[in-house]
Amino acid sequence: SKIERIQPNRQVTTFILMVILSQANPAPIRYSVLEETESGSFIAHLTKDLGLEIGELKARSARVVCDDDKQRLLLDRQTGDLLLREKLDREDICGSDEPCVLHFQVFLETPVQFFEGELLIQDINDHSPVFPNREMLLKIPENSQPGTVFPLKLAQDLDVGSNGLQKYTINANSHFHVLTRNHSDGKKYPDLVQDKVLDREEQSEFSLTLMALDGGSPPRSGTSMVRILIMDVNDNAPEFVHTPYEVQVLENSPLDSLILTVLARDVDAGNFGTVSYSLFQASEEIKQTFSINEVTGEIRLTKKLDFEQTKSYHVETEATDGGGLSGKGTVVIEVVDVNDNAPELTISSLISSIPENAPETVVSIFRIRDRDSGDNGKMICSIPDNLPFILKPTFKNFYTLVTDSPLDRESQAEYIITITVTDMGTPRLKTEHNITVLVSDVNDNAPAFTQTSYTLVSATDTDADANAQVTYSLLPPRPARALASLVSINPDNGHLFALTSLDYEALRAFEFHVGATDRGSPALSSQALVRVLVADANDNAPFVLYPLQNASAPCTELVPRAAEPGYLVTKVVAVDGDAGQNAWLSYQLLKATEPGLFGVWAHNGEVRTARLLSERDAPKQRLVVLVKDNGEPPLSASVTLHVLLVDGFSQPYLPAPEAEAAAAAPADPLTVYLVVALASVSSGGAASAGRCPVAEGHFPGHLVDVSGTGTLSQSYQYEVCLTGDHRTGEFKFLKPIFPNLLVQDNEREIKESPNCRNSFVFS
Repeated sequence: SKIERIQPNRQVTTFILMVILSQANPAPIRYSVLEETESGSFIAHLTKDLGLEIGELKARSARVVCDDDKQRLLLDRQTGDLLLREKLDREDICGSDEPCVLHFQVFLETPVQFFEGELLIQDINDHSPVFPNREMLLKIPENSQPGTVFPLKLAQDLDVGSNGLQKYTINANSHFHVLTRNHSDGKKYPDLVQDKVLDREEQSEFSLTLMALDGGSPPRSGTSMVRILIMDVNDNAPEFVHTPYEVQVLENSPLDSLILTVLARDVDAGNFGTVSYSLFQASEEIKQTFSINEVTGEIRLTKKLDFEQTKSYHVETEATDGGGLSGKGTVVIEVVDVNDNAPELTISSLISSIPENAPETVVSIFRIRDRDSGDNGKMICSIPDNLPFILKPTFKNFYTLVTDSPLDRESQAEYIITITVTDMGTPRLKTEHNITVLVSDVNDNAPAFTQTSYTLVSATDTDADANAQVTYSLLPPRPARALASLVSINPDNGHLFALTSLDYEALRAFEFHVGATDRGSPALSSQALVRVLVADANDNAPFVLYPLQNASAPCTELVPRAAEPGYLVTKVVAVDGDAGQNAWLSYQLLKATEPGLFGVWAHNGEVRTARLLSERDAPKQRLVVLVKDNGEPPLSASVTLHVLLVDGFSQPYLPAPEAEAAAAAPADPLTVYLVVALASVSSGGAASAGRCPVAEGHFPGHLVDVSGTGTLSQSYQYEVCLTGDHRTGEFKFLKPIFPNLLVQDNEREIKESPNCRNSFVFS
């Protein structure tokens, strides 16, 4: 199919909310396509035509919306191509209207931006002219004079322009020829012209073939048989009293309502003066909507009217006397709009959860419309005044619901916003739509004690005087612990004091017994158990397990140039010695040789390609990844990745000079690739290739979070068998070992396994 692209000059007008909301171009982007073009066909490359960057349509969740709410177009966000979702039938979409233009909008988010577009649907010659009847009966009086014109029923061709109906022809004969008459409404009518005097006694009937031709290449045609009966003389045809008739009808008029009564008179007498009425050359729509009583001339409603669909009708009527003569009349029926359509609200974008304390935030983008016209179609959009939200008109009938001030979850955690759209008709109609917005919590409140001081240990004695005087003491722990270096107790009031700073990572909880003794004789005593829980503080920065950064040779990952977007390059593995949210880790890409080529997943540290690789991309890429915990304040660490783009993994890989120098240095043959093993387990055997530095000897115990915090999703213990050659980067992952986790007093160990020579158990 042939598709034209029309590139208009663009002017862009912008205005700023908290986010930037861009207005559409004053002049829309215009394209054209032939009707019946196959679905999936290419229309235009929107990324280029809208002046956007590659990948911007996808990143900003671009969408295409048609004015008729039917998704006839498809936007490929990956390529930026605008495609046909389905075949377009010009006649189904526009009928006889020309030109046939499909209006659509392209809008993007973050920031919100709109572009208006028009798709011109070009007609093809896919319809033949069709007459309403296969045979026409025409009665002509024998005293009709040469040059008399007899209107015939026209053919209908759904195509337009040059593909529409162009002319009529009739088979050769001695008495008649046909003329094509152009009407003011753009239609072409056939007129039969008499060429010769008629003589009923000589020939009482003619059968002629009327042909309608369109202007296609090759042209299409349709035929109808014209049967002409020569009648005895009836020298007066009926004439309508008024023409045209004009009448207004409410669109909500009930069925069988009387529209008006037409009247025609014939001055002839007898049967030649008797008039019957009918609709002349009526379309199928008019036949379905109106009926006429052939005796009385009453025109009644047979189908519900809809002002939004059809605003007026031109009805041709015919009055025929008993002799076959007829007169023509016109009835113009104007449909009067009533407020029968409530406003409509369509949500285009919605955010159901907003963090508290956030600045002005876009909650929803929606469009309103009313299918009525005039005041009935004018609308007012509003929300309740007592909410911290406001409505802002954006583009045409698009509105944006935004926060008016920062939200406080502790004051109100949920809002139900009722958007009310009311028209200005009589009676007024309205539509309401409820949006529920949840306020997500932000750690903006420090813990608060319910009282300023506490008595941790207290005892009472019901005796009096010295027998009621209580002395507190710490009882010796069992087994013996250095309790005296941790806490002390006031013997008079039982207040407990910490004697040293407590380290959550070293000691999370401890307990001891406190004794209370009175001063009676003999002295009586009792004891109580005190358990102290140490709260964690964010005092440990994230530690990167893979790739290790303190080796002499950098870690190099190999990526084939044929890799698809989303290809897993490697995975950064890190842990945090803290607990809870202090150990929740997130990843982000700080620096890159070529921004946009790679991306890092925030929650798992996976480094993936963001687009297709090209020959223009540098073969050596350097990435800096930041690992940050969720403490307050947050602590972070960074790691540098070296990526080499190769044509395939079969391509020879020559290590960098610094890597060769490191390889030449003497090394322990039992070098342990624990970091490589852990990274391979975490990424599930991801397709990442390269040479990376290794960790040797005893692995620091604080680097692995066996309690399930940090990057690892659960407690792991693995048995990993490694080769003796530390330059090959090979290892063998045998199996996870779950029983008997090697965790004692919060310390982790690496033990040698008997299953292979260079085998270690990692817990």
